[in-house]
Amino acid sequence: MNHRVGSIVFGLAVGLVVAAWSYQWLVSPEKLRERSEQERIVTLARAHLAAKLGVDDPEIVDPLAPQRKVGKVYVFRTADGWEVSGFYRRRGEDRWHAFLMSIAADDSLRLLKIKDRNDGLAVRSLDDPALEVVP
Repeated sequence: MNHRVGSIVFGLAVGLVVAAWSYQWLVSPEKLRERSEQERIVTLARAHLAAKLGVDDPEIVDPLAPQRKVGKVYVFRTADGWEVSGFYRRRGEDRWHAFLMSIAADDSLRLLKIKDRNDGLAVRSLDDPALEVVP
């Protein structure tokens, strides 16, 4: 009987410690600041993407709007900025196109690499060093 009570008390104690640690980890101010910065960068990436595509309101799948049926998306910090990946399509029956964007620490667009067969984008990429179109 003593062994059983001791096991229950031990289990409850471990459960409370794990719950308290998990709560502190989830609401850590550092994690909240990082998430806020990631959201800011993804919003900035959306604006850069729309500007480079010349489309007012493309459909975008990115870390703020993930859709696993389309593909995986990422936002991660690099040594000198951020990288954001995702997918976009123009309105209508267009298919999804992958993109990888590199944003510098000063929020400027360093490189946008997209997989699209749009001839207008391919021609525009010849004059724009920040735009790379891959068929």
